[in-house]
Amino acid sequence: MAPSGSVQQPRKYSDGAEAKRIADADALKKHWRRWGPYLAERAWATVREDYSSDGDAWRYFPFEHAHQRAFRWGEDGIAGISDNHQQLCFALALWNGKDRVIKERLFGLTGHQGNHGEDVKELYYYVDNTPTHSYMKYLYKYPQNEFPYDQLVHENAKRTREEEEYELMDTGIFDEDRYFDVEIEYAKHASNVDDISIQISIHNRGPEAAPIHIIPQMWFRNKWSWSDTDYSTHEDEEDPSAPTSPRCSREILPEMPDIRLLSKDGEPCVIEAQSSTMAMYLHCDTSDGIEGPVPLFTENDTNLEKLYGVPNKNKYAKDGINDRIIHEDVAAVDLSHGTKTAAWYNGTIPAKSSKTIRLRFTSLREHHTDTDNSSFFGPSFDAVLQARRVEADQFYASLMPEGLSEDMRNVQRQAYAGMLWSKQFYHFIVKDWLDGDKGQVAPPVERKLGRNKEWRHLHVDDILSMPDKWEYPFFACWDTAFHAVVFSQFDPWFAKKQLTLMTREWYLHPNGQLPAYEWNFSDVNPPVHAWAAYRIYKTEKDIFGREDRLFLERIFQKLLLNFTWWVNRKDADGLNVFEGGFLGLDNIAVFNRSEGLPTGGRLRQADGTSWMAMFCLNMLEIALELAPTNRSYEDIASKFFEHFLYISDALSWSSDDGVDSSLWNEEDGFYYDSIVFSDSRVVPLKVRSLVGLIPLFPVLVLEPEVINQCPDFKRRMNWFFENFDFTKRNVDKFNDPKTGERILLALVPQDRLVRILDHMLDEEEFLSPYGIRSLSRFHKENPYVYYVGSTAHRVDYLPAESNSGLFGGNSNWRGPIWLSTTYLLIQSLQRFHHYYGDKFVVPCPSNSPKSQMMPLNHVADEIMHRLMRIFLKGGDGNRPVNGARGGKSNTDVHFKDLILFYEYFDAESAKGLGASHQTGWTGLIAKMIQKEGVDCKD
Repeated sequence: MAPSGSVQQPRKYSDGAEAKRIADADALKKHWRRWGPYLAERAWATVREDYSSDGDAWRYFPFEHAHQRAFRWGEDGIAGISDNHQQLCFALALWNGKDRVIKERLFGLTGHQGNHGEDVKELYYYVDNTPTHSYMKYLYKYPQNEFPYDQLVHENAKRTREEEEYELMDTGIFDEDRYFDVEIEYAKHASNVDDISIQISIHNRGPEAAPIHIIPQMWFRNKWSWSDTDYSTHEDEEDPSAPTSPRCSREILPEMPDIRLLSKDGEPCVIEAQSSTMAMYLHCDTSDGIEGPVPLFTENDTNLEKLYGVPNKNKYAKDGINDRIIHEDVAAVDLSHGTKTAAWYNGTIPAKSSKTIRLRFTSLREHHTDTDNSSFFGPSFDAVLQARRVEADQFYASLMPEGLSEDMRNVQRQAYAGMLWSKQFYHFIVKDWLDGDKGQVAPPVERKLGRNKEWRHLHVDDILSMPDKWEYPFFACWDTAFHAVVFSQFDPWFAKKQLTLMTREWYLHPNGQLPAYEWNFSDVNPPVHAWAAYRIYKTEKDIFGREDRLFLERIFQKLLLNFTWWVNRKDADGLNVFEGGFLGLDNIAVFNRSEGLPTGGRLRQADGTSWMAMFCLNMLEIALELAPTNRSYEDIASKFFEHFLYISDALSWSSDDGVDSSLWNEEDGFYYDSIVFSDSRVVPLKVRSLVGLIPLFPVLVLEPEVINQCPDFKRRMNWFFENFDFTKRNVDKFNDPKTGERILLALVPQDRLVRILDHMLDEEEFLSPYGIRSLSRFHKENPYVYYVGSTAHRVDYLPAESNSGLFGGNSNWRGPIWLSTTYLLIQSLQRFHHYYGDKFVVPCPSNSPKSQMMPLNHVADEIMHRLMRIFLKGGDGNRPVNGARGGKSNTDVHFKDLILFYEYFDAESAKGLGASHQTGWTGLIAKMIQKEGVDCKD
C-alpha cells in the first residue's frame, strides 16, 4: 500500500523530561493532563446556552449578559485553565481604567452583527504549549485606551458583504503602541501534577506611563443552580485515581463548593478552593510598584435583578468583582468567601517598561519554604519556569527535523501551540437540555421539536480538540479527524482518544451516524474518520516505533456501523451514487444541499460518492493491515474491495443496463453534481469546484506483499476480476517481474487524471500562488447561473469572503484556499506517484509558458510549498497571511513573529479569513513543514 509520507527514525519515548511525562500520563502513572487550557474563549451565544423558542443562540445569550449571567454547560475566560472535568477554573482578567466592564472574556461579533458572520475582535496569540501542559504561554494585547466595543459593532453593521471586515487593528487603538503585551505563563512542578507556577508579565509598549489592573480569577463552575446532581458520561480513562467502574450514576454534591481566604492581615495572601472532590490553593505574591493583592469574593450566580428585575437568590452575584473594581461598590463583594474570587492588583507601568505578578495554583495549603529553603516565590519559582521552558525547547527540538529554517520552526511550533491551546472541556447532555433542569423554568415546547431532538442519547463530558475556542467552541466531527492527524505527530494518545470518543455510544447515534456539530448534529460531515485512524496508526509506528493494533481494530468495528448508516441513508436509489447534503462544504454548490431542491428531483453528488469511495478504501486498507494476525478481516476486506468497484463504476460510467448515473463530463473533462428528475432526465450542474476534484481522493495501491499475506482475499479478488468485466475499466494493474502484481484502486483512471489535473494545475483555474482554490477562477468571468422559473441561482468565483448569508455567512467554499481538502489532494498525488512512478509526468503549472513537466510527487511538493508560503516571511519580510493591510503585523518587532492560523485564506493574496484561531485543521501546515524538513535532511 502507498506510504503515508517520509518515514522518520522512531523516537524513544523516554528521551527528555516532557516525553517522560507523556509516557507516565499515557500509562496512568501520573495525571499530568488533569490541568490544562480547557476553558472556552466563548461560552455565550452557543447552542448549549440557548433556551429560546426560536433557536437564535446569538441573540438569546449576548456578550453583554456574559459577565452577569451564570453559564449552564461550561465556562469561558482569557488564557484560562481548568481541571479535566472543569470543576475549578482559573483565568486572567484586566482593566485599563477606562473600559465599561473588566476584560474577563474575549469580545467579538455574533453572526447577525458581522458583515461576514461571527468573528472575534481581539488580538491574542498561542505562543507555546506542551502535550502535558507542563509549560504554556499565551499573549494578549490589551489597549490602554477604552476598548472600542461600540465602534466595532456599528462599523461592521454599516459594511456590506462585498466589503472587508472592520478589525480591531483598523480602529487605531494600537497607534503609537498604546497597548500592553500581557504574557501569561504556566509551569507545572516536576513532583506534583497539582502544583502550577503562574507568571503574568505586563509590558507597556507605549510612549507614556499607563495604569492597569491585573485581576487573576478563580471560580467553581456553577452546578448548584441547575440541580443537586451532576452526571459524568463514562469512566475517567485519564485519571489513575478515578474508580474503575463506569461513572454513570449521580455524583451528589453534599454541599456547596467554597472559596475562602485563609491568610490573615499581614500574611502572604492564600485563598482556598474546596469542594467535595478537590482542594486547591491560590498563593499570591506581592510585586514591586504594584498594589495588592486585594482578595475579592462573590458568587458565580446570575444577577437576576440587573438582567430581569427580580430579586437575586444570593446577596452577591457573578458581576460583583466587576462592580467593586469599576464602580467602587464595596457592598458588591464579600471579604471572606464565595464561589468566585479575584486577587486584585493595580499599578502604573512606566513607558517601555514591564511588571510581573507571580501566583502559585497548587494543592499545597501552607505558604511554606521549598525544599531548597528559598521562599515560595524565590529562586525555585524562577527555576521551575526556566526548567519547563528548556524542557519544552528540548521536546520540540527532538521532534523537528534539522533541515528546517528558523522561520519554519517558529511557524511549526506556534501551530503545535495552537493545537494544544485549542483543547476545551465540552459538556452537553442533550436530554437535559431538551427537557430542562429541576427548579428552572421549563424550556419552550418548540425546542422538543427543533434542533438536535434526535440526539437525546448524546452525553458529553470530555476534553475535546476545538476548531476555534471562540468562533467554534464546540466539536466538529470531520475537523476532529484532521486535528487528530496533527496531534499524532507529538501526542498519539490524545489523537487516538479524539477519534475513539466520536465512536463511543454516548456520541455515535444508535443508527450509526456520527454527530456533526452543535448547531445540527444531524448534518452530514465527510466520512474521514477511517482515513484519520489509519494515518494516526501509521504515524505512531513511523515516529514512535509502536503499532497500536487494538486501537485500529476497535475503531474499525465502530466505523462499520457508520459505513452501514451511509449506505442505508445516503444511497436512495441503490445505484452506489451518494447524496449526503452539504458535506461540510457549505456554500460551494448552486443550491443549499442540506435542503430539498427548488427544482424538484434528486441531487447526485460527485463529492458524496467520492467520499464514500474513499471510506471504502480506508476501511479496506485497515482490514488488510489487521488481516495477517486475524484472518477474519480478509472477509470484510473483500466486501470493501467489491463495494469500492461498484461505486467507482457508478460514478464514472453509465451502467450496462442504460441507467445514466455517471457524474463524469467527457466534454469538460471534469466531474459535476447532477439533478435526476422524475422523468429520468439528468442535468449536470456544471460548476468547476472542489466537488469535481474530490474524486481524486480515493486512491490505494495494493502491493504484492500485502496481497500475498491475505490468500483468501487474493482468491476472492481474482474471482471477482474474472467474473465481472466492468472491473477492467476501474482497476489498473502492473506486473513487476521482480515483486509481482501491483494493483491501483482509484476512482479516476489515468486518462481522466490527466484531464482533471489540467484544470487543477492551471493558474487561471484552481492553482493559486498559495495552494488550490475551492472554486475555479474560470467562474470569475463565467459565473454559473441556473434558473428555477425566473429566479437565478448563481455561483461566482469569490476568492475571499462570502457575499451570501448562507450557513451563517462566515464560511466560503467559492474560491478561498482550505488546508484540509488541499492536504488530501497532496496525499492523493503522492499515492498516484507511488504507483505510476517518475515516468508519469504532467505540466505544472498547466497551460502556462513557465510549465515544467513534473512527476506527481513533485506536483504534490509544489502545492505544499505554495501553502507554506502563506505563513512564511517572503523576500520583503512580510507574511502573506497578514494581508495587504498587515502593517504592524509584518514590521513591528512585537508582532512580526506572531502567527495566526485562520480558517481559510484568500486565494489571490493568502490573507487569513474566517476564524482567526482555527489552528485545528490549519495546523496541518505543521505536518507539511515536518515533511519538508525530513525531505531536506534526506
